[in-house]
Amino acid sequence: MSTGRQVQWLAAARDPLAWSIAALVLLVFGMSALRPLFAAAFPDLQRPIFEQDSFVALTIAHLTLVALSSAASIVAGVAAGIFITRQSGREFRPLVESTVAMGQTIPPVAVLAVAVPLIGFGETPALIALSLYGLLPIVQGTVAGLESVPASAREAAAGLGMSAQRILLRIELPLAMPVIIAGVRTSTIINVGTAALAATVGAKSLGTPIIVGLSGFNTAYIVQGAVVVGLLAIVIDLAFDRLTRSATRAGSFGNLS
Repeated sequence: MSTGRQVQWLAAARDPLAWSIAALVLLVFGMSALRPLFAAAFPDLQRPIFEQDSFVALTIAHLTLVALSSAASIVAGVAAGIFITRQSGREFRPLVESTVAMGQTIPPVAVLAVAVPLIGFGETPALIALSLYGLLPIVQGTVAGLESVPASAREAAAGLGMSAQRILLRIELPLAMPVIIAGVRTSTIINVGTAALAATVGAKSLGTPIIVGLSGFNTAYIVQGAVVVGLLAIVIDLAFDRLTRSATRAGSFGNLS
């Protein structure tokens, strides 16, 4: 084996993201193989492994909820952040910031309680609650990132005859991207944990074994759901860390062409 190949294998072996993904995959696909472990840890339980649904299906459903709600939060949050940093939208900044802050101060359970009678049970009320709950970090990250762009960069771009739209797309957003991604990272991690509450309104998620365990006094179910949710949050957080470093390198210089 060449020295370069050895270095790559050593780097991969030390990569926490790779280890976290491996642990998550093994746990999701091999939970049933841990029956002896949970049976020994919880000898009073007749059913130490959650089997009402597969953890693969629960993880996919959980990720779908997080992806859809986070996408909605990103679109609305970045658009709002851009709007209130433009000259035409500055007067609306206090209103927008107060509104998104209110969206996070209201507990998701309260949003679900209000939405269920109007919309019904299922994924829709969960998506609404998660989308509202994830707005604040994205709006704050977008505003902070755009305001951190040096005025000299904007002036240089304007001196080259670039329009306001091109300055935003080619200069401001690339330079602000690491801070924006940090806001998206916080919002997404919040949603990973909060999405477990979707099980309370009939939406399939990794919160299902936790809710079933709480209602049936089955601690093993609670542990299984919580550990998978925690590992999923770690994997996503490490992936965003990798993405942030890439965005920092790519956005070190704006595109003036």
